[in-house]
Amino acid sequence: MSDEMLVPLDLYLASGIHIGTTQKTRDMERYIFRIRQDGLYILDINETNKKIEKVGKFLAKFEPEKILVVSSRIYGFKPVLAFGQKIGAKTITKRFIPGSLTNPNCEDFIEPEVVILTDPRADYQILREAGLAKIPVVALCDSENYLSNVDLVVPTNNKGKKALALVYYLIAREMLKAKGQIKDGEEPPFSIDDFKSKDEED
Repeated sequence: MSDEMLVPLDLYLASGIHIGTTQKTRDMERYIFRIRQDGLYILDINETNKKIEKVGKFLAKFEPEKILVVSSRIYGFKPVLAFGQKIGAKTITKRFIPGSLTNPNCEDFIEPEVVILTDPRADYQILREAGLAKIPVVALCDSENYLSNVDLVVPTNNKGKKALALVYYLIAREMLKAKGQIKDGEEPPFSIDDFKSKDEED
């Protein structure tokens, strides 16, 4: 895996991808770069960059329709839906119906081979069911998240719209690269603007 940035550092910084919360868990300590004077924990962008590349390669092993991407909070809706549309993955936004991953009699029952969570705390029910169903979990985790039942973590601000747009765009791009559908340095058939909410497009 290269140590090069997937996008210019300025773009990472402008998105606020590194801005954590005023709380941290022991699980996330290793991904924290420093604490700001105002008490906010700052995540290590180098770690985020490496993990995005790693997650892209991991997801490339699955058929797109076997990937489930989830956000129960509004700030993740647009990036998640865009990821699903561009990659061909299944998506769940808003309310998750309990039993959808564990009860074959449930009307909404699905059998994904991997789940991506925008926030494991908000998406706790899905995290729990994925664990019971032995489905690997990729999670975007902020400084205050716990990593239990999480197989692959992307340390990131998982509450900012710009940060989430950039993370989901990059994961989608790295996945296509790993599948050989685009070459290094080549642009994918979509842009980061496709992942942004209308109110934050420049």
